[in-house]
Amino acid sequence: MEIAATIAEFRQARGRLGRLGFVPTMGFLHEGHLSLVRRAREECGAVAASIFVNPTQFGPSEDFSRYPRDMERDLALLRAAGCDLVFTPGVAEMYPPGSLTAVEVTTVTDTLEGAVRPGHFRGVATVVAKLFNIVQPSCAYFGQKDAQQCVVIRRMVRDLDMPLEVIVCPTVREVDGLAMSSRNVYLQPDERQAATALSRALDAAAALYKAGERDAGRLRQAMRDVLAAEPLAGIEYVSVADPELLSELETVSAGALLSLAVRLGRTRLIDNIPLPG
Repeated sequence: MEIAATIAEFRQARGRLGRLGFVPTMGFLHEGHLSLVRRAREECGAVAASIFVNPTQFGPSEDFSRYPRDMERDLALLRAAGCDLVFTPGVAEMYPPGSLTAVEVTTVTDTLEGAVRPGHFRGVATVVAKLFNIVQPSCAYFGQKDAQQCVVIRRMVRDLDMPLEVIVCPTVREVDGLAMSSRNVYLQPDERQAATALSRALDAAAALYKAGERDAGRLRQAMRDVLAAEPLAGIEYVSVADPELLSELETVSAGALLSLAVRLGRTRLIDNIPLPG
C-alpha cells in the first residue's frame, strides 16, 4: 500500500493504476468505511482512500478540534482491507493560502443537515470536488448513513458532468442497531445505550409504512414518540422526505427517506433509512 501526503505524490502513484475505486474519509475508520473499501476493490480492482478532516465543513461551534484522529490505526486497517493507495494531505495542501474557489449545490442543501449546519455542504461539495479532481476515480463509494451528503454529491457529479459513478452502500450497524459512526466514540456508557433510540425510531416508522400507513405526519410522530421516551435524547429533527429533492412529504410513497438527528449529551448523531420500493 502506497501513502501520499501531497497532490503531486498522489498523482504520480495514481498513474500506475488503471480503473480505480475511491473511498473518501475523515479517518478514525470503522467497519462501515472498510466495507466500502472492500466493495471498491471487488468492483474496480484497485482502490484508493483519503484521510482528511476537512475544516470547511465544520461550523465554529462544532467538533473539528476534537474530532477523533488515529492515522497509524487507520493506515493499518486500510492495508488489511486491501487498499492500494492512501491520500493523507494536510490542510495547507488542500487549501493553499489565497484559495478563493468553492463549490455550492443549492436546494437539496436547504433542509435537514443543511438547515441545522449552515455552510456544511458548501464545505463538503468543495472538498469532494477537489478530491475527485485529484484522484480521478472511476467510482466513488459512500455510505447511506450520510444520506443527504450522498444526494448532494450525486447532484454535483451530474450537474458538473464529472466522469465517475457515485455508489451508495447500505449503512453498517452495530448488533443493537446503532449506525456505525466515528463520533460514537464520544458517547458515555449511558448515552451509548440510549443511542439505540435512533434506529428504533426509524424502525417504528418503517413498520407503520409496512402496515399500510401513508400519512407522513403519522410516521414523523411515530419517530418522535420513540425518541421522546428516551430521556437522554434531544431531538433536532425528524423527517419523511422525497429521496431526491429532500422536501418534506405529506403522503409517503416507496423510496421516501426517513431521517433524524439527535443529541445525546455533547454528541450529535444522525441516521436514516429509505423505505422499500
